[in-house]
Amino acid sequence: MTGRRDFLSQPAPENYVAGLGRGATGFTTRSDLGPARDGPSDDQIKEALAKRALQLGFADAVPTKKDEEDDNDERYQDPDNEVGLFAGGVYDKDDDEADRIYKEIDEKMDKRRKARREAREKAEQEEYERKNPKIQQQFADLKRGLESVTEEEWAALPEVGDLTGKNRRSKQARQQRFYAVPDSVLAAAGSAGELGTTVVDDGGASTGGSSAQDGTMTNFAKIGQARDKVLQVRLDQASQSGTATSGSATSVDPKGYLTSLAKSQLPDSAAQVGDINRVRELLESVTKTNPVNGPGWVAAARVEELAGKIVAARNLIARGCEHCPKNEDVWLENIRLNEGRNAKIIAAQAIQKNNRSVRLWVEAMKLEDDPRSKKRVIRHALDHIPESEALWKEAVNLEEDPDDARLLLAKATELIPGSIDLWLALARLETPENAQKVLNKARKHIPTSHEIWIAAARLQEQLGQGEKVNVMKRAAQVLVKESAMPKREQWIAEAEKCEQEGAIITCGAIIRETLGYGLDEDDDRKDTWLDDARDSTNRGMYETARAIYAYALRVFPTSKTIWLAAADLERTHGSREDLWQVLEKAVNAVPRSEVLWMMLAKEKWQAGEIDNARRVLARAFKQNPNNEDIWLAAVKLEAENGQIEQARGLLKTARQEAPTDRVWMKSAAFERQLDDLDAALDLVQQALQLFPASAKLWMMKGQIYEDLGKPLQAREAYSTGVKAVPKSVPLWLLYSRLEEKLGQLPKARSVLDRARLAVPKSAELWCESVRVERRAQNTKQAESLMERALRDVPKPEQGILWSEKIWHLTTRPQRKPRALEAIKEVDNDPTLLTAVARIFWGERRLEKAQNWFEKALVRDPDLGDSWAWYYKFLMEHGTDEKREEVVSKCVSVEPRHGEAWQAIAKDPKNAKKKTDEILKLVATELH
Repeated sequence: MTGRRDFLSQPAPENYVAGLGRGATGFTTRSDLGPARDGPSDDQIKEALAKRALQLGFADAVPTKKDEEDDNDERYQDPDNEVGLFAGGVYDKDDDEADRIYKEIDEKMDKRRKARREAREKAEQEEYERKNPKIQQQFADLKRGLESVTEEEWAALPEVGDLTGKNRRSKQARQQRFYAVPDSVLAAAGSAGELGTTVVDDGGASTGGSSAQDGTMTNFAKIGQARDKVLQVRLDQASQSGTATSGSATSVDPKGYLTSLAKSQLPDSAAQVGDINRVRELLESVTKTNPVNGPGWVAAARVEELAGKIVAARNLIARGCEHCPKNEDVWLENIRLNEGRNAKIIAAQAIQKNNRSVRLWVEAMKLEDDPRSKKRVIRHALDHIPESEALWKEAVNLEEDPDDARLLLAKATELIPGSIDLWLALARLETPENAQKVLNKARKHIPTSHEIWIAAARLQEQLGQGEKVNVMKRAAQVLVKESAMPKREQWIAEAEKCEQEGAIITCGAIIRETLGYGLDEDDDRKDTWLDDARDSTNRGMYETARAIYAYALRVFPTSKTIWLAAADLERTHGSREDLWQVLEKAVNAVPRSEVLWMMLAKEKWQAGEIDNARRVLARAFKQNPNNEDIWLAAVKLEAENGQIEQARGLLKTARQEAPTDRVWMKSAAFERQLDDLDAALDLVQQALQLFPASAKLWMMKGQIYEDLGKPLQAREAYSTGVKAVPKSVPLWLLYSRLEEKLGQLPKARSVLDRARLAVPKSAELWCESVRVERRAQNTKQAESLMERALRDVPKPEQGILWSEKIWHLTTRPQRKPRALEAIKEVDNDPTLLTAVARIFWGERRLEKAQNWFEKALVRDPDLGDSWAWYYKFLMEHGTDEKREEVVSKCVSVEPRHGEAWQAIAKDPKNAKKKTDEILKLVATELH
């Protein structure tokens, strides 16, 4: 018989599940698992894996304890706590410079694509919010619709619930409850009218019904109990409302309480007795448990002071001084609570205990009345603390004689050579020659101070050598060498400070020598400097802005953008001569820029120097031969000054030398302004043979025929024009309006349909289609077209459509919610902003209307209709000064766009009118 067990007696293999091979699934119950317990620990898991690896013969793969210790090698130590080779190293200036350079590189790399990264993140956020709107945004239109619900409709809304007849009757039955009236109520009602007489303790008689309204007697015991309850509630509230305490707290934060007491400005009547008693107990506990805690004594004294017990406060703070003799805050509080001689005695005691406390010496000095005593105290203080900069400043301020103050400052700079303020004060008191010596000494002691270099530059400016001696150039070199160069923004702030104090040359020198520091050629230096100049201009620092523009032009001498910005600064905040000087430099630096030449000629012409303006244009012709802008500027100059024949001759020469469609169009417009329509028509027909794709020439041809009273020829001109230039929206609009004027409404609709096919997604064409139907009293069709337009036209261009919808297709009560919806769809469209302003105007909310008008002007100052609406508003509700301000701003901006503005400004009758006259005409026509 063998010793091997039979099959059923053998132990089951590991992880064996009975029946798994034939598809059965094993399960376990709670009785199998036993009570809940934690899983194996990390050490147990590692030990099991090692045992398994040894059984399989993979002993090398098992990490030993030695390998784990090797992972904690010294190579991976914290670099701030270096050991081994660098354990005795010293962090010197080279390491500091290397750290600074790495930091600047990191900042530069982060700044390089900062704007692009922020724009991308903002776009992603907006896209996410658009795809995942909040619930309140999804139902915003329904909420706005609730504004139209009247009070009667709101009150008529049924209650939510089951309102069927059976349930309603059962609910009403359940709500009706009946109670038996108590006997006490009946008895009280029966005796309500009776009169009774009782005898009180003093022997007098009291008649019931006359002294108490309800027939009951006063119970003083219950009143006392109620008072106690009220007081207990107040005490509990006081204990729970504290920031550092709770109802069961046994300690208080004395510093926080001290701060709150300092900020509180409660009147005496506001200090509740219960609150003060509660806080007094808490602070008494603080001072007993920790008597060396100075803020606790100060807080306790202030509580007594708040309660009006000044003597108790003084006694408390005196005990605090005994327990905390080295705490200057406690001594200062003790001095404050006492007056006169007592305060001086306390200050003397405090100084004996803390003779190195600057604050105590200064407070002792303030307690003295006459200057001599103050000086004596401050000199005693300097004997004990000669290195205190604050004490030396107080001593200097007490001196009335400049010579004595100079001696004090000389001594102070010897003892405290690192104080910038003391060196600068000494330099201001010295003569110019000695001031130079003082500043030289200061630079030797403090080579990293840019304030001393700026003071040296201002000294040279006062001596009249600001242009000869370039101190700031040397300053920049030294500061860079010492790794103490401030950032560009700090230099600009210093330059603005110099400008405020009248040091204009130093201001320019600072900008000239430091503005380019920290900016490489691959940075957007031009945009950065333009932003700096605009910021300085906005702060009213015009000399700093001029210096920034001058430095930028030295780096970018041919930048037309910078020259235009500099000229705009001089036009707005400078003199006419400065503007001419800047423009002369500009045309010499950028002779090919016709814009700068025309600006110079215009400034000369507006100043009344017609001959000089002609000379400027002549110079411009030499630099820019056959330039149409200069030709047309010369024509305008002659025409404005009444030289008609000379202007006509210039136009003829321009058509030969610079034959562009614009020159031909201006020639025809000039003849049209002179009311010579036949000559204008002849010029237009000649021009169309040369430039058949010019939309403005086709428009002018049709308008001339309309002026001549030939609508059929005008129709033919417009019809031919839209075939030649099918993408011109104004040409289609003129064609449609002509058909509508002739009474051909179906033809006008057809023209606009063809126009929308040729120029899809045009807001102007859709708006004109809506207006055609509206003028034909076909409101339903107009609303249908408006809905189609809002679907087809891109949202950024829907401003004119929303304005039309708000004012002509919406009832008056619904205009405001419709405007809110429009603003959410189209953000910052000037036409829409003007429409919203008009809504507030109609509601007599004048301040809001004015704000929205100004928003529209800021958004697009070139839109003339916004200026006209604002001026019309000010004509009714504005002052004369405000109207003049708006007119002057409009003249300086010279708007050129807008439906009503262009219709009036381009009328040949108004050709010679100025901008302010056009503004008033447009404001009159608006309705």
